[in-house]
Amino acid sequence: MSDAQTRRIQVDLSGKVACVTGAGRGIGRAIAVTLGQAGASVACVDVNLEMAQETAATIRSFGKGQAEAFPCDVTDSNQVNATVESIVEKFGGLHILVNNAGITRDGLLLRMKDEQWDAVIAVNLRGTFLFTRAAARYLIRAGGARVINIASISGLMGNPGQANYSASKAGVIGFTRTVAKELASRQVTVNAIAPGFIATEMAHALGEQALEEIKKRTPLGRLGDPQDVADLALFLASDSAAFITGTVIRVDGGLAE
Repeated sequence: MSDAQTRRIQVDLSGKVACVTGAGRGIGRAIAVTLGQAGASVACVDVNLEMAQETAATIRSFGKGQAEAFPCDVTDSNQVNATVESIVEKFGGLHILVNNAGITRDGLLLRMKDEQWDAVIAVNLRGTFLFTRAAARYLIRAGGARVINIASISGLMGNPGQANYSASKAGVIGFTRTVAKELASRQVTVNAIAPGFIATEMAHALGEQALEEIKKRTPLGRLGDPQDVADLALFLASDSAAFITGTVIRVDGGLAE
């Protein structure tokens, strides 16, 4: 057993209910599985039901917390409200919300189409808003609840060809800091994780040449692993992070300045 696995096991989320959006693959899947390994019951939310079901099945195989898949378009307010209510009905409450669902539609500003801009803002920023709003009253009731938003270093430093993505993630960061202040009196912490380039399908779509250049620019000399982000999410979900709120923590190998 690795040191990293041992550290994760030491976090006990038994009795906690977590909702992870975009749980079907990549970072979202890694976070959902990691929270499940720690004993949480996990609602795996994804627009792709089959992929969410696969994540839920993996979590159930650990024999610790429960897991269930919930199909949802995070841009649809009615679907989001209904999904949160279904999660609470299924598991009896909600303690941890991870807003991870996100997409890219890259293109240079002068060539970017309206629909490319609108789609990214809708999923990445509107989806985070809708799920947080729908979940807030249940998180407040839970006491000591957690909201963890997945932002990006693109929202901190910008990235050519990603005006829409960078704007959406900068919005997530501003949203995080504001909601942290609004919910602090209810002992709900709200933080953001800003990953760098992580080895997911989204990153590999850039092509090998681009990825090799990114590795050269990254002081640690590699792409991140989804587990690198999941381990930080686990910490922020734990009791050890009870006095951390309104922060943005980079997981980028030192890439952002």
